[in-house]
Amino acid sequence: MKKDKLGQILDKMQEKEIQSVFLYKKENVNYVSGFNPSSFSVLLLKEDPLLLVSKMDAEESAEVSGVSVQEFKSFKDITEILTKEGISQVGLEESLPIGVCNKLKGPWKMTVTDIISQSRMIKSTEEIIQIKKAIGIAEKSIKEIEFKGKERDVAATLDYRMRMNGSHKEAFETIVASGPRSSLPHAVPSHKELETPVLIDWGAKYGNYCSDITRTMVYSERQEEIWDIVLEAQKAAIKSIVPGALVSDVDKSARDVISEYGYGDHFIHSTGHGVGLEVHELPSLSSKEEITLEKDMVVTVEPGIYIEGEFGVRIEDMVHVKKNREVLTKLPTRFTID
Repeated sequence: MKKDKLGQILDKMQEKEIQSVFLYKKENVNYVSGFNPSSFSVLLLKEDPLLLVSKMDAEESAEVSGVSVQEFKSFKDITEILTKEGISQVGLEESLPIGVCNKLKGPWKMTVTDIISQSRMIKSTEEIIQIKKAIGIAEKSIKEIEFKGKERDVAATLDYRMRMNGSHKEAFETIVASGPRSSLPHAVPSHKELETPVLIDWGAKYGNYCSDITRTMVYSERQEEIWDIVLEAQKAAIKSIVPGALVSDVDKSARDVISEYGYGDHFIHSTGHGVGLEVHELPSLSSKEEITLEKDMVVTVEPGIYIEGEFGVRIEDMVHVKKNREVLTKLPTRFTID
């Protein structure tokens, strides 16, 4: 991680009068230190940041980490550091387990902070390069498989191709849902033979950064009709993506199109989300959010229509937020097989 980014985080901490932030979440540790831990680790983010790792990660972290590294032995060591440095306020991640929080108790005030999650929303040039590579791997891999057999077989083959093409793991559990099961937005691939339509939601990880793409292959006139509505909604949402736009307005752009066709009740999730070290990050493109889009955010745009008992359609692409927005996904929207 560049020191200027770390400097910005430390400046934000100073503005909020937070002397130290305790990072436990793996992705946040990676974001600040540049090291992706394989086992237990914590990072004390302060004027002189300190990464504490298990013995298993000691060698690699010493070579990779952009901050000082020390072996983790016990939480007592951490509280002693905080006491020695006279820390009076410690920032905590929202996701910190209560059990860990209890081990940090001491003569300091603990407060939940979103400093890191807010910083992670804005991607550096290097981060965007990694995301583009993850997209490229996912797109190359989908073209190399045959859509025959069972849903789970197709999902497993796609996962294998992504690994062979450079992904160190899947960004999330690959979704292959067909026929009536395509109306389940997060369907787990089953042992059922493929039916029509076929919905595929998949992503690769490269350099710890994720991609997230969805395509729905449709065949009947009814399926085509719904697919066209979803594509129109997606185009409207993408068109509304500019720095300064409210995420709720982006969501509204897609939702209005779908509602005009009478399918508003069948669009049952938000229009999109941020992507980075995790496949779901801030901002959420939701009617309930008040976040403003900023330059160099990377978000998905994925409206869908799900008709219970019949089928579902979702189209998802990734977009780089800037003055002249860039759709990072290059795979054709109309993706079909014989």
